[in-house]
Amino acid sequence: MRHARTGKKLGRDSAHRKALYSNLAGQLIEHGRIKTTITKAKAVKPIAEQMITLGRRGDIHARRQAVAFLRSKDVVHKLFAEVAPRFADRPGGYSRIIKLGPRYGDAAEMVYLELVDGPLVFKTKLKPEVEETTASAAAVEDAEVEADAAEDAAVVAETEAASSEEAAGDELVADEAVVEEPGAVSAEADAEAVEAEAAADGAADKPSA
Repeated sequence: MRHARTGKKLGRDSAHRKALYSNLAGQLIEHGRIKTTITKAKAVKPIAEQMITLGRRGDIHARRQAVAFLRSKDVVHKLFAEVAPRFADRPGGYSRIIKLGPRYGDAAEMVYLELVDGPLVFKTKLKPEVEETTASAAAVEDAEVEADAAEDAAVVAETEAASSEEAAGDELVADEAVVEEPGAVSAEADAEAVEAEAAADGAADKPSA
């Protein structure tokens, strides 16, 4: 009977399983993200977060405990010098699991186990004063938008009026040109009539043979 023996066996004995957890946790600390099966990720996630907690403590005893488990002084140095300071203000939850789907071949569920580097954001309810201030700011923004729209409409109306005036001026010029053309034709006709009368008078003044 496995009384008080928590955790997964993963088909390995205790020494092999401990080495697996050590390697996975070290790779996660070194690279920031590893790809593995969901069962291994769930098993190594709390262990890796315990190592980060040791790094946040930062004393000699914590460093010796990390070296005893991770078995690599380089990984422990990166843990205490680079990784742990990034999580100084985060009270736990240093890693997350992202599912990738089944693996080709044996259909094992694959995941990414990665460190959480984003800042921690707390959702807080706004106070009534803050809500009123936000509402007033939104009203001011709406009024500014409406004023800008009115100005744009006025500019468009002025532009249309100017274009209509220009079109009307062009029409007047065309009408004047049309009116002047018949006058020119009548003047030419009068000149021709005068010339014809002069020719007729000259022919009448000549003596007949």
